[in-house]
Amino acid sequence: MRKLLIGSVAAVVALSGCANMNETERGTAKGAGIGAGAGAVIGALTGGSKGAVAGAAAGGLVGAVAGNVWSTRMERQRQQMEQATQGTGVQVTQTADNRLKLEIPSDISFATGRSDINSSFRPILDRFATGLNENPAATVTIIGHTDSTGTDAINNPLSLDRASRTRDYLAGRGVSPQRIAVDGRGSHEPIASNTTNEGKARNRRVEIYVAEPQQPQQQQYQQR
Repeated sequence: MRKLLIGSVAAVVALSGCANMNETERGTAKGAGIGAGAGAVIGALTGGSKGAVAGAAAGGLVGAVAGNVWSTRMERQRQQMEQATQGTGVQVTQTADNRLKLEIPSDISFATGRSDINSSFRPILDRFATGLNENPAATVTIIGHTDSTGTDAINNPLSLDRASRTRDYLAGRGVSPQRIAVDGRGSHEPIASNTTNEGKARNRRVEIYVAEPQQPQQQQYQQR
């Protein structure tokens, strides 16, 4: 069983570090690995080595979403953001690993080649900050992206600066910056073809993820 547990932890590290994974896939992979390890322990206690294998498999499936909880506060914020962004082109979704995702296109968030927050982006961030302040347990990850125009030397710092400016704006609205992680992916994670202007516009975007980590007492309750 010790080898199985080590293998599960190694899987978390390997999967979550894959360069071609997007943010949702990384979070799901981490949860699956953690779930597999927990499942192996429970399975071994109840069924020996065979139970450990079965428990790891079941735990991996559950672990993909068990790391975060989709609470009534998260659902309320999703509904609030859908209302606040209606007709703007902002996509508001729930990810496979129970995170709230906001995908903000460039015509809302930033001018081409710049990191100054557009005036049209500010009301969305104002409403978003209000929801975050109502849910202090939630954490935020902001990721900036560019299209393929230019070099990595330009695009990588630009994408990070856009994410950082978004974090700073939220901090100015009362959200603790310690709750917010930022990253810039440059042009390396396109969601559309960079061969057309429309595709490039889609790729110039900011993605915001909100997660409410599952509390230990909730996890213990579910395992009973």
